[in-house]
Amino acid sequence: MGPAHPSLHLTVQRASRTTLQPTLRQLKQWAGAALQSSAQVTIRLVDSREGRRLNRDFRGKDYPTNVLTFVYDPDVTGLMGDLVLCAPVIKQEARKQHKPLFHHYAHLVIHGLLHLQGHDHMRKKEAQVMEALETTILKTLNIPDPYHGPAHA
Repeated sequence: MGPAHPSLHLTVQRASRTTLQPTLRQLKQWAGAALQSSAQVTIRLVDSREGRRLNRDFRGKDYPTNVLTFVYDPDVTGLMGDLVLCAPVIKQEARKQHKPLFHHYAHLVIHGLLHLQGHDHMRKKEAQVMEALETTILKTLNIPDPYHGPAHA
């Protein structure tokens, strides 16, 4: 079992000029809420061009996506990895889904941190477990269920 309060060493890189990005404090709060063990994480906020390139190079999908998770060597002691958040995509999705921008950011940070900790959503059962975890964690932050809110009614 991990420590009572997992420690988080968070580095934030801002490579996007998109307005209304979360603060370091917000990113730490959201990432910390999702951690089950101590971690070293870099969150990089990127523009669409870099998001598209990374998604193409590492996933074979030629479009920018909202969040990418890169896990460092899982055999190394401790949880380490990178989250790449594509700021323009997140902003566009939040608007389209009628969600507060920072609620959507919080959801994607938590989603990425769960991937970093070994969760996945490729199979239906895995997706149900991961979505339930996300919803539970978001509830602790007073953020509504992103899967069954007004935008999904």
